[in-house]
Amino acid sequence: MAPDRHDSAVITFPNELEVVIARQFDAPITLVFDVLTKPEHVRKWGATPPDRMTECSIDLRVGGNYRSSFVTGDGTMFSFSGTYLEVEPPVRTVETWHFNCWPDVEAIETMELREHDGVTLFTWRMAFSDKAGRDHMTAFDGQQDSLDEMAKILRSLLNTSPA
Repeated sequence: MAPDRHDSAVITFPNELEVVIARQFDAPITLVFDVLTKPEHVRKWGATPPDRMTECSIDLRVGGNYRSSFVTGDGTMFSFSGTYLEVEPPVRTVETWHFNCWPDVEAIETMELREHDGVTLFTWRMAFSDKAGRDHMTAFDGQQDSLDEMAKILRSLLNTSPA
């Protein structure tokens, strides 16, 4: 079973305030949740070359904070941060989302997982406070590459799991 059997994410813009990304992985829901929420995994898939993740901290509890910092291939530094509003392992998290390069842009990010017959559907929804914020995300194409990296990590973890 290859976690990336569905090859790519589907990215949609259901209205002027939201971005929704969905992808299926051939991996159990608990493993997908761990790879999405544990810093030791997120550091491996959260940035793709030439970008690098320089910091990843996750306090996965209601009221806990997260922060991910990056440096691009040209040396530009940026970060994402927020606070967890809901945490329901292994099926859902809801958190605030702030991007330091766009200080006036805010969003609520919802991650949901559903497993059926060994396939886990990952759905990531960002609801922005205004259309301008959502429009910033329409130009960002790194999600696909990051999810491809996540699929590789899932495959590796499945191949090294004890029988």
